[in-house]
Amino acid sequence: MILVGPLAAGKSTLGALVAERIGRPFVDIDEIAWTYCAEVGWSLDRLLERDGAVGWAAAEREWEPARAHAVQRVVEDHPEAVIAFGAGYTSFTGRDHAARVRRVLAPVPDVVHLLPSPDPVRSVAVLRERAVTSRGKDWIIEGHDWIARWVADPLAGELAAATVFTDGASPAESADELVRLRERLLTDLAA
Repeated sequence: MILVGPLAAGKSTLGALVAERIGRPFVDIDEIAWTYCAEVGWSLDRLLERDGAVGWAAAEREWEPARAHAVQRVVEDHPEAVIAFGAGYTSFTGRDHAARVRRVLAPVPDVVHLLPSPDPVRSVAVLRERAVTSRGKDWIIEGHDWIARWVADPLAGELAAATVFTDGASPAESADELVRLRERLLTDLAA
């Protein structure tokens, strides 16, 4: 299972719970991506240097090929895992990078998009509150509202077989819903 969605959607928390429930390893792409990014010449130091030179939005665009590469490598190297994708791994301005991620995820039947609510305004509010609480940052950088951008970006939803809304549910309840959804998706695939 691959969990996608904006920052603070609960991908890592729920991914770890789902992995435990179904007896699979859990992988958070944010924890291992730099190894894969290095294969194509990117490091955190390079990203921060580019951020200082051209600004965060431009640095994010430059980093897109490395993120797409990391997606491919993580999926190849961890086929039996529950994987949490950070928001940037399903958000690209370059069509080629988005297309590459679509190709990589196309054979994965249980890609799930996590959002707090079907209402984008509510989702942004919930995610911003979570981001400030857990990370001390509102993710408005250089006038760009990254949380709103990730919520509005259609790619994560397009990649997913289903979307799960988590607002008002406990992590345990959401994880149980994800396990049930996974079983349905895999049953549908086998039919």
